[in-house]
Amino acid sequence: MKPSFDLSGRTAIVTGANTGIGQAIAVALGAAGAAVLGVGRSSMDETEALIAAEGGRFASFSADLSTIEPVQDIVDAAVSAFGSVDILVNNAGIIRRADAIDFTEADWDSVMDVNLKTAFFLSQAAARRMIPGGRGKIINIASMLSFQGGIRIPSYTASKSGLAGLTRLLACEWAGKGINVNAIAPGYFVTNNTTALREDPKRSSDILARIPAGRWGNPEELGGAAVFLASNASDYVHGTILPVDGGWLAR
Repeated sequence: MKPSFDLSGRTAIVTGANTGIGQAIAVALGAAGAAVLGVGRSSMDETEALIAAEGGRFASFSADLSTIEPVQDIVDAAVSAFGSVDILVNNAGIIRRADAIDFTEADWDSVMDVNLKTAFFLSQAAARRMIPGGRGKIINIASMLSFQGGIRIPSYTASKSGLAGLTRLLACEWAGKGINVNAIAPGYFVTNNTTALREDPKRSSDILARIPAGRWGNPEELGGAAVFLASNASDYVHGTILPVDGGWLAR
């Protein structure tokens, strides 16, 4: 059999689908044939329009992912809208910047809740729907900080390192049940989370000097990796963290 990247007949949940990386992944999955439920706190009208332009189907669900309260409702909404849950992309994330010596408990908890806690419990809820059918794809959005320490982002680094570990743990538990759990680790992309870095001339210059590709990534360039990990082409890929980083880790 030839590997297939066709996602027709499948339903994907993408968190943080209103902008940036989440939006780009939602559009890529929709263009590959998946029906997409976008989850976020702000309007996803632009995402819906982009998917519609590709001939895809989209529904939105407004939720605050700083708590696990909406987790089951998200899964139920996908089933109600499109009949199943086949793909989950845990993309939603926040970041707080401060020196470790000054970092507050509130900034620690807010990042860990969104980036790690909700990602786990949403994966759990989705897997409970996937396991009876013997098939499912869960894609976590990790980071270069899943591999490295960084500076002035202690809770973000901890959450993304934890997400990499969680990806491996869930792969070990669920691979035998037909669920592929993997992660994408974006490098430095043009997103809201990197605005402060891109607007700091020295930091931006230092970052670009280390990227072999010599530029910041565009969110659309993550679409191929997402479609691969969501499709039958990755059926024997379990527990991997796939860097899409312009060569950053190779440097």
